[in-house]
Amino acid sequence: MIQAQRDDSLLLIESTSNQVNQFGGYTGQTPVEFAAFLHELARSHRFPSENIILGGDHLGPQLWRKEVPESAMQKACVLVQDCVLAGYTKIHLDASMPLGENSGTADEPLSDEIVSGRAAELCLAAEQAHQRMGTGSTAPLYVVGTEVPIPGGEQLGSLPPQITGAHSVEQTLRLTKQAFYSRGLHAAWERVIAVVVQPGVEFGDSSVFSYDHAKASPLSRFIEQSWHGVYEAHSTDYQTPSALRQMVQDHFAILKVGPWLTFAFREAVFGLAAVEEEWLGNRAGIQTSKIREELERAMQQDPSHWKSYYHGDEASLLFSRKYSYSDRSRYYWPNSSVANSLGHLIANLRTHPAPLALLSQYLPKQSEAVCEGLAENDPAALIRHNVLEVLSKYSLACGMQMAQGTCG
Repeated sequence: MIQAQRDDSLLLIESTSNQVNQFGGYTGQTPVEFAAFLHELARSHRFPSENIILGGDHLGPQLWRKEVPESAMQKACVLVQDCVLAGYTKIHLDASMPLGENSGTADEPLSDEIVSGRAAELCLAAEQAHQRMGTGSTAPLYVVGTEVPIPGGEQLGSLPPQITGAHSVEQTLRLTKQAFYSRGLHAAWERVIAVVVQPGVEFGDSSVFSYDHAKASPLSRFIEQSWHGVYEAHSTDYQTPSALRQMVQDHFAILKVGPWLTFAFREAVFGLAAVEEEWLGNRAGIQTSKIREELERAMQQDPSHWKSYYHGDEASLLFSRKYSYSDRSRYYWPNSSVANSLGHLIANLRTHPAPLALLSQYLPKQSEAVCEGLAENDPAALIRHNVLEVLSKYSLACGMQMAQGTCG
């Protein structure tokens, strides 16, 4: 919200089907509860609620892929309807995953006809929900297609992802349009604004695959010559500013970012933890937060969020739990012990502000921002500043002129 206020821009925030759904998701929130949470947050930060665009990412049967198709699609349709009724106006229809008995055959993807037909079913559910909202409500905009990554980043090792071919995009759009039209969704098809493709960018545990303009050029030519919409690129985390700018110029107009932001959050917290130990660790009567140790303890006690992502010996696992690009540690910040420890860290450094010389050692960009009057020497503000460093790269890539201001 701070970034959008600086840019005087709209703010697009999306939830996935496993994060927010009719059963609560892992956030414990339904779509209407997630929308209310965001609008309350906007009010508390004096951000105009009307500038928030709510989106649903990978909305479909992914969460219920082990169920038979009828059951999985029924739940997916309810999810899409709940999102629309909660005010979501950007809907990514993704029914690309095998269901039921075929859920274990990832090497045998569904036919494009089945995928497009199921996407049209989801769209029909969304349109029916919108009709229930009455006149004056904003009609949903749709995104189709998928790049088929696993949630949270690919596990490709040293192999780069395969770029979607222009022929595949053409076929996806053609078959999806046919499926929409066969269900009377002509008006909805006019509101399909983007198609998801794999532009060759991806990240994993320890690797980042950078955007290659030359290799993606067939996709750019196709969209210039053959379609009115744009591309939506997922997993653009950790790309360079120049790569992000080039992607926008090549019609990847919607750039998704997620783990890079929580990675930046964790990075700043670890920097502050080092500052805290140096500054306060030997002072009588002061107990330091031990936030890094508390986070590691929580991840060890409940390995469910990282076990299938990180591999290797104990030393490798320890490193990944701290520094992996996939940043599975993001699931542990709400843990009560971790949250209390983080609060302790912030309280310590608010009561005893760290000298700039020490900030310069562990958080050099934030130290510079404090010197220039662009950030307060406050731990929470310094964490936000590090996250804003990432967001500003996307802002500039999309042509925003970032206003100068504090990060407090």
